[in-house]
Amino acid sequence: MLGAELTPIEYLARCNEEFSKLDLAPVEKLAEEIYAAYEDGRFVFICGNGGSGSNSSHLCEDLGKSTLDRKDFTNDSVKRLKVLSLTDNTPYILAWGNDEGFDRVFVEQLKNFASPDDMLIAISGSGNSPNILNAVEWANRHELRTWGITGYTGGQLQQDAQHNLHVPLDDMGMVESIHLLLFHWVLNDVYGRINRVGRHAGASSDAA
Repeated sequence: MLGAELTPIEYLARCNEEFSKLDLAPVEKLAEEIYAAYEDGRFVFICGNGGSGSNSSHLCEDLGKSTLDRKDFTNDSVKRLKVLSLTDNTPYILAWGNDEGFDRVFVEQLKNFASPDDMLIAISGSGNSPNILNAVEWANRHELRTWGITGYTGGQLQQDAQHNLHVPLDDMGMVESIHLLLFHWVLNDVYGRINRVGRHAGASSDAA
């Protein structure tokens, strides 16, 4: 754990060093694909364990609410992004985990909700969580669009997912923090695309 070895200023300096190593093209591609799902009325599913599970819930909440312009909160006719975190139905997760095994808590939900061409964002710092890999494997076989969000070496998830956003760092806390920071940029970009503001002002509605 880097924070056990580094002072706060050293820790932030290390974060800055890691930011400079990132391939940012997948970050932009992730925002484009989420916006395309919004345009097409397709579902975006998100899943993760532990801190990545918290990031899954956080990203879901942000995309579901904060892609709306405030003036549209009470407008029932305004189109919204269909987004669901598979980490958030606790009784469902406990039922599958208790009766059939924790490795099935995400894939079994997809069997209920998902359709071809929906999108699955699977977050795993190690890239080797069995419940994540099972969900991605099923999603690939059923024609969903799959994204792996990883750290460390990327693990099996980097091989299985169709697209990857990878943070090549062997510290889970910093990996999860960088993931969340990138997710906030993705949120802002999707908001800009939907509401035609910022650098997306004046863009056509079919631009993705």
